[in-house]
Amino acid sequence: MYEAFFGFHERPFLLTPNPRFLFLNPAHREALATLRYGLTSSLGITLLLGEAGTGKTTLLRAALRAERRPEYRHAVLANPTLATADFFEILAERLGLPNASASKGRFLLDFERDLFERHRAGGLTAVIIDEAQSLTDELFEEVRLLANLETETAKLVNVVLVGQPELADRLNDPSLRQLKQRVILRCSLPPLDLQSTAAYIALRLRVAGAAPAEVFSRSAVAAIYEASHGIPRTIGVICENALIAAYAAQRKPVDRAIVSDICRDFDLLVSGNGQPPREDAAAPDQPDAAEPRPRRGMSRFWSSSPRKDSRLESAEANSEAATVAERKRFF
Repeated sequence: MYEAFFGFHERPFLLTPNPRFLFLNPAHREALATLRYGLTSSLGITLLLGEAGTGKTTLLRAALRAERRPEYRHAVLANPTLATADFFEILAERLGLPNASASKGRFLLDFERDLFERHRAGGLTAVIIDEAQSLTDELFEEVRLLANLETETAKLVNVVLVGQPELADRLNDPSLRQLKQRVILRCSLPPLDLQSTAAYIALRLRVAGAAPAEVFSRSAVAAIYEASHGIPRTIGVICENALIAAYAAQRKPVDRAIVSDICRDFDLLVSGNGQPPREDAAAPDQPDAAEPRPRRGMSRFWSSSPRKDSRLESAEANSEAATVAERKRFF
């Protein structure tokens, strides 16, 4: 709808884990490296934690895509709210064990035989459970027992548990202490800070084919950060609706006033003092005439001036080049 108006060749803020829009700040790079190591090293259980909407599933798919090799086999369960029988049936299907779903005993016999044969051939098997905080205690115990399958020198199953902070609380329960002891690698995805929020939005706009400063003003980006608290999914919702509103009003770039209106509709607070957005945030005919000076970190990624300071231009180019280089390494 608004693509031609802003110069996009695709919509930049769809809420799907598209690896082309992969954003890697230092925390994301560390988490991605941890996931890849957990998938390829016969160690045990890897844990990835993060609030809802911080990009865990996108990062997980990036790691799986990077480690896609003929000798590696990955079974991903995205909905773990299952009965035990259903859990083993889906796992058998994902692992390509067609006759193993008849019973738990049949699955375990076929699975263990398959694991040893694959291990002798130099292959690896990983079981990945997304939204793992929803597992029942019974399934947590089944996961622990699967992670126990091993030789004298290596684990036969790499288990990756991905979930919200409640997963850490679950693992702190004394009844799950044996499972927690088997967690070898652990990483977290924190919300983005202001600088990373600006870089995240700028990356998605560039991938979609537009210049960031021509789409969002710097004050709009600051307002998006204040309202979203750096949660990428919330950033995407605000940006998508702000683009629609700006297109309807035939105004660009998107200014703070438009973002404030959108956040009011979604019951999100914009101002830093916790108060609702100001009614006089910016006049429509002068969208950024009185906008507050952006914090220093944002200027590396955003400039609404056609004459950009050479140091800022170099920093922005280096940041974009680093992100592109990282994406090429993994894809």
